[in-house]
Amino acid sequence: MTNSDTEGPNSSIGPTGGSRTHGDHPVGGPVGGSRARGDHPVGGPVGGSRARGDHAGGGPFGGPRTLGDHSAGRPVAVPRASGEHSVGGPPARGATQNSTRLRGTGGRGGRSSAGVRRGRPGLASVAAAGNYTSLVVASVIVLVPLVVVLFAAFKTHAEYSTSGPLTPPRDWLNFDNFATAWSKGHMLRGFWNTTVILVISLTGTVFVGTLAAYAISRFSFTLKRVVLGLFLVAALVPGVTTQVATYQIVKSMGLVNTPWAAIVLFLGTDIVSIYIFIQFMQSIPRSLDEAAVIDGANRFTVYRKIVLPLMRPAIATVVIIKGIAIYNEFYIPFLYMRSPELNVISTALFRFKGPYGAQWETIAACTMIVILPTVVIFLLLQRFIYNGVTAGATK
Repeated sequence: MTNSDTEGPNSSIGPTGGSRTHGDHPVGGPVGGSRARGDHPVGGPVGGSRARGDHAGGGPFGGPRTLGDHSAGRPVAVPRASGEHSVGGPPARGATQNSTRLRGTGGRGGRSSAGVRRGRPGLASVAAAGNYTSLVVASVIVLVPLVVVLFAAFKTHAEYSTSGPLTPPRDWLNFDNFATAWSKGHMLRGFWNTTVILVISLTGTVFVGTLAAYAISRFSFTLKRVVLGLFLVAALVPGVTTQVATYQIVKSMGLVNTPWAAIVLFLGTDIVSIYIFIQFMQSIPRSLDEAAVIDGANRFTVYRKIVLPLMRPAIATVVIIKGIAIYNEFYIPFLYMRSPELNVISTALFRFKGPYGAQWETIAACTMIVILPTVVIFLLLQRFIYNGVTAGATK
């Protein structure tokens, strides 16, 4: 037959040379035309393409097949993409190549991207080497002075005078310098005075700083920008240049040679603490304040019961940073607290420095005693420092 079949007829055995449309049901011989949706051939080989829904039974097929074909007992020539599961015989020729092209790994484009990927490790290795080199150099710069002090703390006076700074001590069990520093330097009294000043100063710093940050962050007033500008100006002025005026004010208040001189001076909140509190407070939703005010809370109750508990990470950061600064401060205690009974941990080291020389090995032992608590506290609480400094930077 050379004419094309129309939709719906059922043909019997015999070859067909025309195209067949939807609904043809051939039985028998080979078919040379294309077959649309719904063809149900039974019998010989088929040379046309088959769309979704074809149901065939019998001999092998030569045309491509898509999803939905149901064959019984014959291999199917279906090009498969990644992830398809076939039942039956092996795929026809070209199926593997088509599948490879669908995955995007073959061809000239794949080779060029592989070349790009092969070029990246060189730059990455150079960058990694630079990072590790900078870390090693920074670590050496920080650790070498500590190693020198540690070696000196275990040396005798004669050994310290005749050996180099990086020469290890001959006797690592020589604790005479530590005993001398603890007893003659009155380190216990120094730790007590330092702790009293530290606790009172940090408590006032947190109270004043959080209140100032709450007012600046939550209220709008006329001189708000002026206040922030004055904080910046005060941070730019070196503290040493104002010590003459500061000493006159402290002396007029009768606080010289008392612990309150250092407490009052440490009580002022620096600009770093202010901005840490402000940045963290801006991340606290204002809706919490509004809900508390609707429930009848006043502004101070909102600050005390809602804002202050949520600011614990920032408070921990400020306490650690400023606590270490107060612990290591030498100038203010040395200038305002001259009495030996008011020595703090930093001025205790000055006892071993006289006009005719210095006992450097004893000072080194005293320095190690002073350093040890701060190193331990910093290592235990360093995550609070990093979290508090970065808190509020993003929303």
